[in-house]
Amino acid sequence: MTTHLTLTRQGHIARVTLNRPEVRNAFNEALIAELRHTFTTLGQDPTLRAIVLAAEGKAFCAGADLNWMKAMAGYSWEENHADATRLADMLWAIYSCPVPVIARVQGDVYAGGVGLVACADVVVAVDSAGFCLSEAKLGLLPATIGPYVVKALGEQASRRYFVTAERFSSAEAKALGLVHEVVAADALDAKVDELVAAITANGPAAVRACKQLVKDVAARPITPELRDDTARRIADIRASAEGRDGVQSFLNKSKPSWLTSP
Repeated sequence: MTTHLTLTRQGHIARVTLNRPEVRNAFNEALIAELRHTFTTLGQDPTLRAIVLAAEGKAFCAGADLNWMKAMAGYSWEENHADATRLADMLWAIYSCPVPVIARVQGDVYAGGVGLVACADVVVAVDSAGFCLSEAKLGLLPATIGPYVVKALGEQASRRYFVTAERFSSAEAKALGLVHEVVAADALDAKVDELVAAITANGPAAVRACKQLVKDVAARPITPELRDDTARRIADIRASAEGRDGVQSFLNKSKPSWLTSP
């Protein structure tokens, strides 16, 4: 257990839970540092198959902590830049983590919290959760979270919600692609467990390679170089022990080693 979040492990699954419900799980320097360290460390564990990112209390994440904002009000440009860099590094640690990340969104998501959600690979939200990129209301902008939010939400929707700072629903977030599944509160854990089971039923190395493949080919032109790169990737994994095991198990109608190993 850390100061501002909890980390639990059950077999091949890790659960990282924001644990500042008294301030709606808002960011401060300590929480940002702990998230970066935790996801960097988890990403280096070859036995890990999935990470669930969750939160305690009514809100998933309300963005910046008020006391942290008060401290920043007196920062110089250099101090603001250093502070923003720490936030950017934390988001990158989550986004670049080789292990699939499932966000379990049990409540409202504001400002930087939307960045957390956008960094996840799979997002499940309760139907009552609201989303808001509220930075412009404070005369600010969602800069550090911007690259991830625009990728997840899409350019046109981002143009609207960045400049209006309107609140939008889970249903709208799903329609725009930020959220994958919207469920009633009493069905949230079952849906998360279902998705975790789906991920862990697949080849561990293949899952990591799939996650990296999406990042590497997204928005790239389909050039001869890209075609050759993808051919090399499938050749690599077909020739790997896991790939051979998976194909033979399919042909023999037996379970692959990753489903039979303890």
